[in-house]
Amino acid sequence: MTKINEFGSGSYLPSDVTVLLEVVDRASVMDVPTVQKEALIQSGQRHYSEMLTLETAPTPEHLALYQLALDNGKNRMAAEIDNLTATLAAIFNNKINTDQPLILVSLVRAGLPIGVLLQRALNENKVPSRHFGLSILRGRGLDLAALQLILQNFPKSPIVFVDGWTGKGAIYDELAKSLSPFNDPNQDHFSQIFHQGNNVIPLLTLADPAGVAWLSASSDDWLIPSGLLNSTVSGLISRSLLSAEPSRLHRCIIYDDLKNADKSLDFIDQVDSERQQLTQSPIILPTYSQPRYATKAIIVELANQYHISNRNRIKPTIAEATRAILRRDPDRVLLAAVAHPDTALLRHLCAARGIAVDVVGDFILPYQAITLIKQRAT
Repeated sequence: MTKINEFGSGSYLPSDVTVLLEVVDRASVMDVPTVQKEALIQSGQRHYSEMLTLETAPTPEHLALYQLALDNGKNRMAAEIDNLTATLAAIFNNKINTDQPLILVSLVRAGLPIGVLLQRALNENKVPSRHFGLSILRGRGLDLAALQLILQNFPKSPIVFVDGWTGKGAIYDELAKSLSPFNDPNQDHFSQIFHQGNNVIPLLTLADPAGVAWLSASSDDWLIPSGLLNSTVSGLISRSLLSAEPSRLHRCIIYDDLKNADKSLDFIDQVDSERQQLTQSPIILPTYSQPRYATKAIIVELANQYHISNRNRIKPTIAEATRAILRRDPDRVLLAAVAHPDTALLRHLCAARGIAVDVVGDFILPYQAITLIKQRAT
């Protein structure tokens, strides 16, 4: 049986995270051009988790805008990590110890930088914790083989799932569906996952515009710096891929060729250093037992207005809209404001690639940006 300590950490420190993904050679992965990938996904011939469009290094212009976002946003991010850490400590301090630590399970990839920052902050505050990266795939669910590894190794530890932000709430729904077999007080691991009560999915995010997280630092759609890069801020780990065998862990490749462009540890070090210099006391944040789906009406209206039957083609939030520009085949980008500073990179990418931009005003708030994916197949 695979042992949990046999896994790596990407380009993060081993003390930062253990990534529970099977690393495979890139030659074994289907590398598909973006337009072809979109047609295969939309026609149902391939699920997005079966193929990748291999990443290249960010351009100097892209990196400059990322660095500007980090310079402007690291203080806010540091303070919000501090608030989240204090809240976790307040909730769990009497329920955990070194033999029974709090388990952070970051959803690969957007959750990884947030989880690493939380792990460092918890460690500094003497809160016993371990941090793992685990795959979740829309339409395929959580990697339950990886989750079972955690449950076997830490049979009494409470688990909190970590993501970067929420868009429409689709990943929350996927998580809830995957965890439903554990939502029974007679189930052996019920108290590890449903420690906040029946049906309460312990999802933590930095930003929660969709209004589905149990705990979040804010509900704002703001320029989270780690949302502007892909593998080069996520430990050089690719987007996760489904394994052909259900009993096998989800897969990934490591972008070793992008080592010179890697910002993963630099990002963590900058935000963590900023947190250590904070002078304001952290705030204990509220928690929510059930999702509010705060933006559901916006998504429904957009689907009707743009004749979109598959809502996976709607990518809300600055981070998700930017990633869709980099990884998918966009039709247009919707902005709440013509020149909001947080959408500078998005507007730069649209101008460089000739992507249409529509300024639609307050209608899409709290989202600042939404990318609509082209219809490529019926």
